[in-house]
Order: sequence, then structure tokens, then C-alpha cells
Amino acid sequence: MFKKILIANRGEIACRIIKTARRMGIATVAVYSEADRDALHAEMADEAIGIGPAPATDSYLRIDKILEACKRSGADAVHPGYGFLSEREAFPVALQKGGIVFIGPNPKAIAAMGDKIESKKAAAKAKVTTVPGHLGEIGDAKEAIRIAAEVGYPVMIKASAGGGGKGMRIAYNAKETEEGYGSARSEAKASFGDDRVFIEKFIENPRHIEIQVLGDKHGNVIHLGERECSIQRRNQKVLEEAPSPLLDAKTRASMGEQSVALAKAVGYDSAGTVEFVAGQDKSFYFLEMNTRLQVEHPITELITGIDLVEQMIRVAAGEKLAIRQADVKFKGWAVESRVYAEDPYRNFLPSIGRLVRYRPPRESSIDGVTVRNDTGVTEGTEVSMFYDPMIAKLCTHASTRLSAIDAMARALDSFTIDGIAHNIPFLTTVMQNPRWREGKLSTGFIKEEYPDGFKPRPVIGKEREMLAAVATSIDHLLNTRRRQITQQMAGSKVRFAQNRVVDFGRDEERVHVEGDITQPITVSFLTEDSSVRRRLAVESTWWPGEPVWTGLVGGEEVSLQVRPVANGVRLSFRGLSTDVRVYTEREAELARMMPVKSRPDTSKFLLCPMPGLLKTVHVLLGQEVKAGDVLAVIEAMKMENILKAERDGTVKALHAKPGDSLAVDAVIIEFT
Repeated sequence: MFKKILIANRGEIACRIIKTARRMGIATVAVYSEADRDALHAEMADEAIGIGPAPATDSYLRIDKILEACKRSGADAVHPGYGFLSEREAFPVALQKGGIVFIGPNPKAIAAMGDKIESKKAAAKAKVTTVPGHLGEIGDAKEAIRIAAEVGYPVMIKASAGGGGKGMRIAYNAKETEEGYGSARSEAKASFGDDRVFIEKFIENPRHIEIQVLGDKHGNVIHLGERECSIQRRNQKVLEEAPSPLLDAKTRASMGEQSVALAKAVGYDSAGTVEFVAGQDKSFYFLEMNTRLQVEHPITELITGIDLVEQMIRVAAGEKLAIRQADVKFKGWAVESRVYAEDPYRNFLPSIGRLVRYRPPRESSIDGVTVRNDTGVTEGTEVSMFYDPMIAKLCTHASTRLSAIDAMARALDSFTIDGIAHNIPFLTTVMQNPRWREGKLSTGFIKEEYPDGFKPRPVIGKEREMLAAVATSIDHLLNTRRRQITQQMAGSKVRFAQNRVVDFGRDEERVHVEGDITQPITVSFLTEDSSVRRRLAVESTWWPGEPVWTGLVGGEEVSLQVRPVANGVRLSFRGLSTDVRVYTEREAELARMMPVKSRPDTSKFLLCPMPGLLKTVHVLLGQEVKAGDVLAVIEAMKMENILKAERDGTVKALHAKPGDSLAVDAVIIEFT
């Protein structure tokens, strides 16, 4: 067995590998760029070595720097994680020449299956059903348009060396093909150092289902079942689950057998994933094979009890698989939520900055429910524009699908992140979505369920009353503490009762509150004539300053986020986020007289939607533009974002130039 492993990666996957290596008694070496000098993975490892500037092309993608780090540390093996160099054939070849073991598949298998074009050819030769398309390299945008027309719209433009949603575009016409071809190539070059792309038919209303395979160097290959990865945004997975709610035992067996046969055909000898596009009728077509560990591997580990990283290490050390296909048993259901640094209210645009507060839910396994959080950040970490925006992978496991989903909803409600925008409000909303809960999924789920973008849910009904009760109890607790501090209640056993007005932004609720710190607080909702229409008992051990309020409201367990605002709190709960102010009746009377602030008019400006690098500006001073015209391209977190005109106009001024690093809402173009 290896004595020391170097992890050629960063973030949560580097931390994940370190945990397993530590359990196996293997020393670890982390590498880090200048942007990751104080990163968690560098802190967790036994050693840490700097490998260059922040851009991945100058650090994590430099094979020579990884080799140098191996020599300096004396590492006898390298785990690549996923992304970066994990699917580059040249990497294990270079390691082998240096006498270092690659913890992953052999170079021939990577060449056969890691390249998306070659994998299609290999699958076709093995008589695996594949999606129609053009498997050759594409020279320019004109050729891409011609090929797309031959294949038939819609088409998917995909990076040959790609993965993780990078270098992928869907096109429905020639114009979108031209734009998508350029963007896909640029992203592919930045992410993988390889700008080749290919085109295949995009199957509408599909599901994305993948099979986990595991092979050794002695010809043994097994599969560990499937994962459903249909909930995607910009071709990047957001939610995954295992098993799939679509498959039956017969289809699962067929997909598994086909995946194993394909892996054996190319001599596959590590953990890998065979990906399929599946129809709602359970038909399926081979998409590609990822010759690496997948981001979503934890949910397979949760339903099988098999540590995939450990198996990769043992296989790389030459051990035979100790697990036979008959030994693989599936238990319960697992769900994974990818927590990203992005703003769901601004079309999921990336967000960067410092994690002022980072308090994930506690990892646990209680009463048959497991909560697992794979992360690579800590409180105070700087989320950089140079890398993928993932903050954490939150997983839950339970005996049934709905139990796992409900556990995920509770865990997300307990996840506190301050300092940057994040997608937890969106994830918590999806957990309540009827279509998601019924398992009626497709890769178009997000676009179909949120056609106008993600918007906060309205605060109505029982949820409104619950939030009002919590806000009132918090206000009551704070007032009670103030009286104790000023000795207005010294030695008193009086049970205080007061009328209050709960304001949801000029939308009021009259309540009566009574109780003290040591007893349950009762919030009574009043009618116009001051009679009681409903009472809610509120019990909690929450104390001022804690970011998560957990307790019972009307006998139901609730967890929600709490942030102080003037005269109240901002409460966030399962996709709801609202300011709730609690006034005395006199304060409410005065608050009604305050003018409402109006937002400034920004319709004549193109604002930078996220912090990032301005790559190109497509207009000139004085140029007339039409709605839908491309104005500029912003690059952030390895993704290109095309900014288009929302209305007709004339360019009055250019306030930024290509190469500028822009902050969010920085003015790029001004129109007359």
C-alpha cells in the first residue's frame, strides 16, 4: 500500500480524498495556487506545496508543476480528483515515467473513453446504442452550422475533453450554433486545455442517468447502480439522487450490464461512470464515459456502503476487487444538493467574496437518517472567480425517497452562509416542488418549472402565520431580556402580555403575545374586532445572535435563518425570505407614514451582472443595437456569460474595455 498520496486538486474533493487516506493510514500532500494558499485542503493535508498563480492554466493544469511537487514531497501516488488533469491521458503517462502511480484508470482507457469523440466511436464499435451526431472534429463556426443542420435541431455542442457542464451549449438555430460554438470552444480551452468540440442531437424531455462502474487491474468490473442527475442548469448538475425514480429492476440490470461490458472492452481499471440519456419510456442511449470519480459519488456511497475513494486507492495499488457483483446491495435513498456561490435571484450568476459566516448543518446519523456535507471551505474563506463556484455537497440518506427529501429540506434550512449570494433558497424551494417530489423529472425541469427565472415564493397562509409567530416571539424575547438587564423585571414572576403589529412590508398582522423566557410563548392572531382567530405556541432554545432558529411552532418542528434588521428580523425558510418587523401599535401608526423608497432607473445602462473579467465588447460608440443583440461577454468561474440587449437603443458611452476586472453592477455600456 502507498505511504504518501499527493492530491492534484483543490476544494471539497481534495478534502474528501484526504479523509479516506487518513483513515487508511496514508499520508497526504496538497497542492495549492496562490489563491488557495489558506484553503482548507492545504490545511488538512500533512504537507502542502504551492504550484503557481491563481489561474488553473498556470497551476492546477500544469503537469510539470505537479511532478515537481511529487518529487519534493516524495509522494508515491497521485489522486487527480475530478476536473483539471483527471481525464488527461498525458498526466498518468508523465507520472508513470516519473515512477509515480496514478490513482485512476490506465492511459489507454482514458484515451478510449475520456475523449468524448473517441468514446462515441468505441461505444458504437461495441454495439452500444448512441445518440445520433457528428463524431469528428469541427473546424470552424460555418462547419458547425452545416453539421447542425444535417443532424437536425436542436443540437448539443460539447467539448471533447469536457465534463461538469463546461464547454456545453444547446442550439435551436444557426445563430445559436455560431454563438455556442465559439463559447463552447473558449470554455473548453480554459477548463481543459483542449478546445475541440463535437455536435450531437439534443433529445428533448430527456432524463440524465449514469451508472457507477468499478474495475481492477485483474479484469474484474462491477457496477454500483445508477444515479439520476436530471436536475440541471446550464448543463451542470444541481441535484442528484440514487437510485433513480424512473428505473425498474430490469432496466437497471440492462444499463448496468451494458456499462460493465463497455468498461471491460476498454480494459477499465478504476472508478468511472457511464452516462446515458434516458427517455421517459425507459429507453436509453450512451452519452459518454467519465474516466474519473464523479462529483456526485457520495450518494452511491450512501446507498451501497462502499467507499469509492478507498476502492480507487486499493485498485491502483494492485489489489483485486474484494467486492463481487452479487455483494452489491442497495439500501434506502440518497439525495445530493450542490451548494453553489451563485445568485438564484439574478439568473444564477456567479458570486464571489468572503464567507463571512459559514455554518453547515451538523453531520449525523440519527434514527435512520444520515446527513453528510462534503466541503472545501471554512468561515473566512475567499470564494475566487478563478474556480468552480461549488461551496459544498450536502447529502442526506433515509429509508425512502420522500424521507431523504424531507431530511434534505431540514438540513438546507439549517445551512447558514453570509457574505456571498448562494443557491440554498432555490434548493429548498425545489424540495417542496410537487413534480420533484413525485419524481417526474427531465433535464428541462428548471427551465420548465421556473420559465421566468427563480423568484421568491409569496409569504401566504400557514407559512405567513408561522413566520409572524417566530418574529413576534423573537421580539418578545429581546424585550424581556432588555427589561431584565435594566432590572425592570428584577425578581418578577409576571407573565407579560402585549399587543403587537407584525409588518410584512405594508402588509400587517395584529397579534397578542404572552409568556416569558422560561415558558412557551403564545402568539394569538387577532381579527379586526380584536377577537382571537388562531393561537400558536412557540417553543425554542434560540438565543439572540444565533443564525438559525430551531423550535416548535404549533407543535411542528421548524428551522429557519434569522438576520437582524431595524425593528425586526429577516427570516428565510424553504425558499421564502422576507423582512418581518414587529411594532407596538403606536410604532406601527408612525411607520405607515414613512415614504416608500423607489429604485433607481438603470434601463439605460448595461450593468455587469457578476464579478468577473470582461472578455469582449461587441458594440462601438454610436452603434444602434436591437433587442437580443450580443453586447459583451463576461467570464467568471470558468464560465462565459453572454450579455444581450434587452431593448433597442444607441450606444452613448463605453465605460469598460476588454481585460477589465469588473465588480457586480459596474457600468459597462451606457445607452441614449
